[in-house]
Amino acid sequence: MTAELVRGQNHPLPQARLEIRVSAGTPLVAAATLGDENGTVHGAEWVAHPGAPALPGLEVSRQAAAEHRLAVDLDAVPDAVHRVSVLLALSAADASGPFRFGAVAAPFVAVTGLDGAEIASYTLTGLEAESAVVALELYRRQGAWKVRAVGQGYAGGLAELLADQGMAQAQQIAGVVQEAVAGGLARSVPAPPPRTADGDRSRQPAAPALGPDHGATASQGAPGPVPASSPYGPQGADGPQAPGVPGQPGPAPYPGGPVVGDPTAEQSAPAGGGPIDYSHPNRRHAAAPPPPPAAPPAAPGQPARPVAGDATGWSMDERLYNQVWGMFEDLARTAAAYRSAVDFADSRMEKELDQALSDPRSRIGGQGDAAREAARARHGALVAQAQEALDRDLAQLAAEAEVVEPALPAAYARWDNPVWHAYRVPMEIPMALRLGDLRLPEADGIRIPMLVRLPLERGLWIDSGRSRSLDGSFADSHEMRRLGLETAVAHAARLLAVHPAGEFTVHVIDPAGAGAQPLAPLVHTGVLAAPPAQGAAGVADVLARLTQRVDLVQMALRGGAADALPPGLDTSQQLLIVNDFPHGFDDRAVNQLRYLADEGPAVGVHLMLVADREESAGYGPLLDPLWLSLLRLTPVADDHLADPWVGHAWTYEPSLVPPGSQVLPQVLSAVAAARRSWNR
Repeated sequence: MTAELVRGQNHPLPQARLEIRVSAGTPLVAAATLGDENGTVHGAEWVAHPGAPALPGLEVSRQAAAEHRLAVDLDAVPDAVHRVSVLLALSAADASGPFRFGAVAAPFVAVTGLDGAEIASYTLTGLEAESAVVALELYRRQGAWKVRAVGQGYAGGLAELLADQGMAQAQQIAGVVQEAVAGGLARSVPAPPPRTADGDRSRQPAAPALGPDHGATASQGAPGPVPASSPYGPQGADGPQAPGVPGQPGPAPYPGGPVVGDPTAEQSAPAGGGPIDYSHPNRRHAAAPPPPPAAPPAAPGQPARPVAGDATGWSMDERLYNQVWGMFEDLARTAAAYRSAVDFADSRMEKELDQALSDPRSRIGGQGDAAREAARARHGALVAQAQEALDRDLAQLAAEAEVVEPALPAAYARWDNPVWHAYRVPMEIPMALRLGDLRLPEADGIRIPMLVRLPLERGLWIDSGRSRSLDGSFADSHEMRRLGLETAVAHAARLLAVHPAGEFTVHVIDPAGAGAQPLAPLVHTGVLAAPPAQGAAGVADVLARLTQRVDLVQMALRGGAADALPPGLDTSQQLLIVNDFPHGFDDRAVNQLRYLADEGPAVGVHLMLVADREESAGYGPLLDPLWLSLLRLTPVADDHLADPWVGHAWTYEPSLVPPGSQVLPQVLSAVAAARRSWNR
């Protein structure tokens, strides 16, 4: 499990070969120094920097960039080395860049294994006038290595930092570093625009999809910002999701843009030198994205006012998607830092109280009472400090949410957003789809949209089992089935609404006909491919047709003959809604459904099951692979999703139509009318 460090906190390192990842909102110089037992750096040969990037057991980046990966092999460093310090500095070679950390987003540093699994991380908050900082130090104690979060900044820059580490030629080395950076400045990739002016929050490039894309159960681990299908790339209710978010081995670059700090970016340079083309290989003929909107000026000493769409991207939709991703990451890290600080305060107070009780001298007079009161006072001060930092970050996030939510396009917006009243059938498929909201108990008033990348990479399971909502009330099985199907209808309507006419088809299986009322909006507006299938014959017919479609498309793709599909085959994306599963399904039908869940998404066939897993226990392990392949959602608020970094239990709230609203039939009627026109 990743350790979210606060300043001064340390953590053991379980392995010698490591990678240190740095993410910031502006190009930084990354360097490292080797120190002896006292931390003294004895000369230029003890410093790794862009001009001399490799030392025994250590290698740093060769240029300034917004992201860095430093390679460390602690077994290979000289025996005289007892400390490896990771340094970050703003580049004085970039005249247009910031000159103090207080003007940029707080850098984020993570120590990972070679497999990408995070061991410890640290967000460098609280910096102001400093232009260089010691971010982390790896130090040797009694033959074992640990990592400590340092965060010591220097207003005098790299020269002052190196001088503080005992280097006589600190000014000379700092000059060499800046010359090396200036020489490579033309090769460094521009960073995305800074997230905030006060630098209190970090921001990494968003991963494609549950980013808020797919979710993970709180009882399990999570994936690695989640590839294009990840809340934001974690795991599902009962197992890992397909890559796409926050459990993937690392954050993915924002879609359609260059990978900031990626050394492979230099491959686009022409062989004979000259200017380098950093345009995305799939966008060679696309115009460069317009600059993000500028934030209005802030009052002196106040954080910059947030602006909707200030993340990187080739379109406003992409920027908003990445901005939502950043908000999700910011809230996760802010809450983790607060919890870590409170845990540290608790453990420190417990240790001090134990020491007071174990000291016989504390039993004389009032010394014991005084020691306990002092320990509690220090605990209260630490908790108050953590709460102050949390409140500051949450206020900034709340301000950002207030401007982002109204600016979201229909695919990302809640059903009560006015954008739906001006709905028009789109001409293009959006990047992602909103399936609900995510929140944490420390920030109950902040809702982060849960966005899933399109096309869907895994099916959805709407849990209709008996559940206790967060307010402590229980919903009976009949009510949960109704709520589950209403949630499925809302999700299906949104999927229909965000696809161009004729590019998304919905089928429904309702074996016992028990879902007539919740399904009415889909049935009455005529957006379904056919009336809901009922009975064993109806179930078999729908499953046979969709299974055949998967087989045909797979054969065509594998044979390289996509144009040889039978005439009249519906090549649009297909969604199958199954109500009250597994009632009405025999073993053959269950196996067909498992086949569709496994093979369907790759060829445009997706599942949405409304089911109570407890009632399915009679099928034994037959259904386990099916449940594991689906993303679990609920019709009531439930804290069952986990993020990929620290495993927070996020409360998921479904995206439902407000009671009494006519937005759903209005939108579906527009979809049906567009489909009729398209079919003519």
